[in-house]
Amino acid sequence: MSDTPQDPFGFFTQFLKPGTPNPFMPPLTEEEIDRKIVEMRTIEQWLTMQVGMLQMTVKTLEMQKAGLQAFKKGIDPKSDTP
Repeated sequence: MSDTPQDPFGFFTQFLKPGTPNPFMPPLTEEEIDRKIVEMRTIEQWLTMQVGMLQMTVKTLEMQKAGLQAFKKGIDPKSDTP
């Protein structure tokens, strides 16, 4: 255990010194920013499509449930199953 540094945050303090490039957020050029915007919009469109598919699946299951309940009610009209 003698190999452990005395300052547990010593590794991170070296990145906070003035003039040191930040490894967690590299400097971006205008072209890199534009590319990231396009990537994020593509991901947003994909997620929107996935949400639409999920909503359609839920509605389909709700319709199947309603159809099954109507079928059961037709077989046994005395049943008040919601």
